[in-house]
Amino acid sequence: MKMNNNDRLVRLRYALDIKDAEMVEIFKLGGMELTKQEVQKMLSKSKGNAATDPEENENQVNEYETSLENSSFESFLNGFIVFKRGEQESKPGASPNQFLMTKDNRNVNNVLLKKLKIALSLTSEDMLDILIDAGVTISKSELSAVLRKEGQRNYKECGDRYARNFLKGLALRYRE
Repeated sequence: MKMNNNDRLVRLRYALDIKDAEMVEIFKLGGMELTKQEVQKMLSKSKGNAATDPEENENQVNEYETSLENSSFESFLNGFIVFKRGEQESKPGASPNQFLMTKDNRNVNNVLLKKLKIALSLTSEDMLDILIDAGVTISKSELSAVLRKEGQRNYKECGDRYARNFLKGLALRYRE
């Protein structure tokens, strides 16, 4: 099943046990003023979308009450970095704006992994261990390719399977 930004947010929230009030604060740190109700709509599936047969749901795109755009999801990730690590000291002469790395739907998972690595102060070994916890083994060079800047020679797009398993591994690690 193809993941959308709402799925990623729901899985991340579950994995790290982030409360509603913290979600609102994280979005605010990322530059988005949202109410608790608006955040809850991003996390709630729209009525009539819960298929009873899991096979039926396999090819169906999950629909949420409020769709989470790439820029909004990345704002959340930027806010999560600030939430976990504190405000970064701005260098003299540097502009305080946060640029968005998400260009289209293809690199959302790459951006997710990069920003979680920063926010949680993970090393590449930590990330590989988290994937192993979820039952996925990849080489250090494969992980490095996923963490590279898009357009770089050895850049590799991160598929939903890796992102889903990474979030699953985070849940195993942080919720125990």
